[in-house]
Amino acid sequence: NPDKINDLLRKELQQAVNNLLEAELTAFLGYDPYARNGWNTGNSRNGAYFRKVDTQFGPIEVQVPRDRNGQFHQHTL
Repeated sequence: NPDKINDLLRKELQQAVNNLLEAELTAFLGYDPYARNGWNTGNSRNGAYFRKVDTQFGPIEVQVPRDRNGQFHQHTL
């Protein structure tokens, strides 16, 4: 069924983009979430905001992470 395949691809794409954005923030900050070496570095994770993105498989909602100092600018989207 093409609709089920489309839904599956949309969900997988959404998960992949969210993982990529989280990895991008990790690379920017230089430490993994909850890592001790990230304590008292002056910058840390600060939640995320949601953005709707239109794809060829339909709209997906991604979580764009942010840092406390507002210096992180994602390059994925």
